[in-house]
Amino acid sequence: MKIKAIITGATGMVGEGVLHECLNHPEVESVLIINRKSYGLKHAKLKEIIQKDFFDLTSIENELAGYNSCFFCAGVTSVGKKEDEYRRLTYDMTLNFAELLVKVNGDKSKEINFCYVSGTGTDSTEKGKSMWARVKGKTENDLMKLPFKNAYSFRPGYIQPIKGLQNTYTVYKFMAPFYPVLKTIFPKYTVTLKELGQAMINVALYSPEKKVLECVDIKEAAVT
Repeated sequence: MKIKAIITGATGMVGEGVLHECLNHPEVESVLIINRKSYGLKHAKLKEIIQKDFFDLTSIENELAGYNSCFFCAGVTSVGKKEDEYRRLTYDMTLNFAELLVKVNGDKSKEINFCYVSGTGTDSTEKGKSMWARVKGKTENDLMKLPFKNAYSFRPGYIQPIKGLQNTYTVYKFMAPFYPVLKTIFPKYTVTLKELGQAMINVALYSPEKKVLECVDIKEAAVT
């Protein structure tokens, strides 16, 4: 089965890396990216939709039919945000998109693998002291209740960027030369963006049983 994927967040570092891997993978047939601003790339596999408001997707809902994978990479940092704001931009936005994907595809949603970029330290109990971890945990848990074929949560820690991509965050550019040291000292909390992208593709292809992937699991899935 060839992958037909929707990717959100391609104008961010993680989404751009996942897009890069998809466009270069022979098992990925087509990619739809949905962003608030244009990514600015032309490619035979690629279609782009500019969508300013991710809370009102009615104008594009018919475009969401016919895909068998969704790589949801859109997200925001919790730094400087109160819980209500962070929850809206994390839980509400993600579930709104996922629920519409189910609605539009009907029974075909059971053929979709939904991959969500979460983070190391996410709180599956939803009861811990860390605000962002609780919100991410609830997002993961409620995605898994939707009638997709599978919903997977990817929990990267430090992500080593792919050289040459345009949306690498400044802090990651600074840290990149130190990755060999970080990888040695913190093997359970480091992963490359290439590995993350490859792992998402492999999960969409092979539908493994494990639904929550920490860094070690991401690395293993990348070479499946």
